[in-house]
Amino acid sequence: MKTKRIEQIEQYVTTNQTVSLDKLCEVFHISKNTLRRDINDLVKTGSVKKVYGGVTAVKRTLVPFEERNIKNQEGKHAIGRKAAENVQDGDVIFIDSGTTTPNMVPFLKGKNITILTQNLSVLLNAFPYTELKVFLLGGKLIRSTNSFSMIHVDMLNCYNINKAFLATTGLSIDNGVTNSSPQEYEIKKKVVEKSGKTYLLADYSKFGVSSLMTYCRLDDVSCLITNRMPPEKYQAFLANHSIELQIADSFEK
Repeated sequence: MKTKRIEQIEQYVTTNQTVSLDKLCEVFHISKNTLRRDINDLVKTGSVKKVYGGVTAVKRTLVPFEERNIKNQEGKHAIGRKAAENVQDGDVIFIDSGTTTPNMVPFLKGKNITILTQNLSVLLNAFPYTELKVFLLGGKLIRSTNSFSMIHVDMLNCYNINKAFLATTGLSIDNGVTNSSPQEYEIKKKVVEKSGKTYLLADYSKFGVSSLMTYCRLDDVSCLITNRMPPEKYQAFLANHSIELQIADSFEK
């Protein structure tokens, strides 16, 4: 309940930019002591900062897609290949926005599957493979993420998704799986709710990083795919919560 409340407070502050403590107590029906503890937790994530009598959202600039796309290419390629090994004929899969997830597509060649995506790069990568059935979840094009922001996220309720392959700006035990784009937040959150199994694709640099919004807890993930063995505390957390860990081989085959 605390985690959910903090998430809702973060969303409220992000939407309203600056909010008084009195207003937050009124909206969330909590005492000032409880609110101050929640705010302290949010301040640690860097998503809000304290101002006199209240809090304000921290404005962050998303690194341009092209700059993120060239970072750690070998690791992203390996993670994409490993993720594709989890896809079987007949699957209906969701491939998330991001710069790691499109690397799955060449390794899906020849499989009889259906892909749902809002990622323009996934669509373009899949174009040569006529056996892949692709549904593009349309909406407004967000150039900073090379993806589309759905106008009506509830449309995802129409689809039965076997497996979702999700991206993240950062992940941590305390703040869960986070994302820098408010436009993508609702899509990712809904996909986690709808999918039978969720795979998180995250290279080693993402561990211990928290960005603007938490779209799911780390223990909501079914499988974590990364390119190096995570720190020991993450290994213990994954084992204690029965989350599968897959390590991608970075050497080209």
